Amino acid sequence: MRAVDALMECLKAEGVEVVFGLPGGANLPTYDAFYDAGIRHVLVRHEAGGGHAAEGYAKATGKVGVAVATSGPGATNLVTPITDALMDSVPVVFLTGQVRTELLGTDGFQEADTIGITMPIVKHSYMIQHPLELPRVLHEAFHIARTGRPGPVLVDLPTDLSRGEIPYEPVTETSLPGYQPTIEGNHKQIRQAAKALAAARRPVIYAGGGVINANAAAELTAVADAGHFPVTCTLMGLGGFPASSPQWLGMLGMHGTRTANYAMDGADLICAVGARFDDRITGKISEFAPHAKFIHIDIDPAEISKNVPAHIPIVGDAKRILARLLDEYRALEADPSRLDAWWAQIQQWREEFPLRYADSADNEIKPQFMIEALHEATGGEAIVVSDVGQHQMWTAQYYGFEKPRRWINSGGLGTMGFGLPAAMGAQVGCPEDLVCVISGDGSIQMNIQELATCAQNEIPVKVFIMNNGYLGMVRQWQELFWDRRYSQVETGQFPDFVKLAEACGCTGLRFEDKTTLLEDMRRAIATPGPVVVDVRVTREENTYPMIAPGSPAREMVG
Repeated sequence: MRAVDALMECLKAEGVEVVFGLPGGANLPTYDAFYDAGIRHVLVRHEAGGGHAAEGYAKATGKVGVAVATSGPGATNLVTPITDALMDSVPVVFLTGQVRTELLGTDGFQEADTIGITMPIVKHSYMIQHPLELPRVLHEAFHIARTGRPGPVLVDLPTDLSRGEIPYEPVTETSLPGYQPTIEGNHKQIRQAAKALAAARRPVIYAGGGVINANAAAELTAVADAGHFPVTCTLMGLGGFPASSPQWLGMLGMHGTRTANYAMDGADLICAVGARFDDRITGKISEFAPHAKFIHIDIDPAEISKNVPAHIPIVGDAKRILARLLDEYRALEADPSRLDAWWAQIQQWREEFPLRYADSADNEIKPQFMIEALHEATGGEAIVVSDVGQHQMWTAQYYGFEKPRRWINSGGLGTMGFGLPAAMGAQVGCPEDLVCVISGDGSIQMNIQELATCAQNEIPVKVFIMNNGYLGMVRQWQELFWDRRYSQVETGQFPDFVKLAEACGCTGLRFEDKTTLLEDMRRAIATPGPVVVDVRVTREENTYPMIAPGSPAREMVG
């Protein structure tokens, strides 16, 4: 069969049910093979939309996402989604077309050095040299993407090789001797971690997106319950521990709660699980958690002690390690009363510094109120996908996430334009779930063309645009750190989102009154098909609390 027909057989063998992509000259053979393959293909309007849709699909389902693009600009349009997937450890296989082999290096039409361009932003990449390689390479790509620390893998396929005839035989196993991720974790170190937790008087469990990737939320909760430990999560870790738990401190970091950040600052032991101590968490790193020893559990050995020295490093899969840590901790029969003074201090912080905002005196909609209303309208059960900016932080603060894979956003790269296509992918992967997008009037416009994709494919995402007429987070920084010199941050009231939604085949609505907002949101959610809601909110509201860049956590403002 043709190499591209073998490619389809490999995709089906990997359990692929849907791919997101856009055809072009160099990948026409691949698209001819899709015609008979029986694999659902969602035709996006821009390759970046396809890449982010594959990310959203992967984040919502836990499966490997697949995005397809042609050569040249098709491939380069995937650079942002590939980088985003690398930063947030998202398993996606990117399949790019390439010019004919005799044109490589000649600056042929739509030629780009896709392997060279993407080498720093992939977990691994392959350039197909012979049609016979394709089945083996495809299965290796999926194996690498989903195992160890998940991430993006790129396969570049010259168009002439894709048409080559090969004797296809199913690949039954993948052997990569040089790639053997550590899974189990060192038993001695796990025992040391249990002893450290049993001795600690001011412990905090600090959980990141690795808990979600490892499907370890239940194990994390069990460890926290066993020791009555306080828990905080990063932006990417939200949903890894139930927000309704009395042990939940809220999110930590630049826009986290004072309680979470003060607890980290005062802790004597921090147990980090699937988190990487990035700058948005640590603030001024030389003053981060000055009294604490660190347990660091991570699948990626490169993250251990990269930013903060780990006193007890444990490399391995979080789900397996937490299960063993639970057994070791229980065997020690630690006295829970040693934490009484710590919990009293935490309760004092909670009472003194709750998340709060000044509500409007009239019918104006405050952004925080909008998120609270959405939480009530959805019963807290929606898959919520955000773009990047103030709306992202307010959602993280005020929409309490109880379960994993219900909160999907771009954390490490902070990609504006991520939300709508990622929600599209999440909705395709979870067709029975309600999927809501929270975006800003700036972010939504960066991939707004995918509204047409949603309409054409009957993907019923509900898009709520927090419209303040500004690039809100940039405006906030200009207000706080640049003497209110607002430079190129005002977007005005363009476009008319209601008309634009209708032009794309979606329902368009506009809400401006807080007194009816809850019922209005319920009406929007009940409307069939894709819906776009323009919610007019307070124009110059700031996201607080906040750790100023370069400051320690104890100096939060707002």
